[in-house]
Amino acid sequence: MNNLWILNMGFVALLIGTGIYCLLTMKNAVKLLIGLEIIAKGVTLALVASGYARNNILAAQSLAITVIVVDVAVIATALAIIININRHTKSLDVRKLTKLKG
Repeated sequence: MNNLWILNMGFVALLIGTGIYCLLTMKNAVKLLIGLEIIAKGVTLALVASGYARNNILAAQSLAITVIVVDVAVIATALAIIININRHTKSLDVRKLTKLKG
């Protein structure tokens, strides 16, 4: 492994750690979604960096594009759900979602 791969994995750990911290501490639904997006970007960087380190960049790029497409679909669906929750509860606080029974 070369130093560039180690540097990239350090950034991956930083991105994923920041995303997990955001998921664990935030109560706002949009901020939780941003934390999920940060984790997805860390995974994408890990895929591309690993492909570059193993001289298989084409497979890594195709996997990264697949991850991006799936991530866009998840984010679009989650934003639609968040908009409906905001219309119903007039708040983005996830602690108020206990009233949505039924």
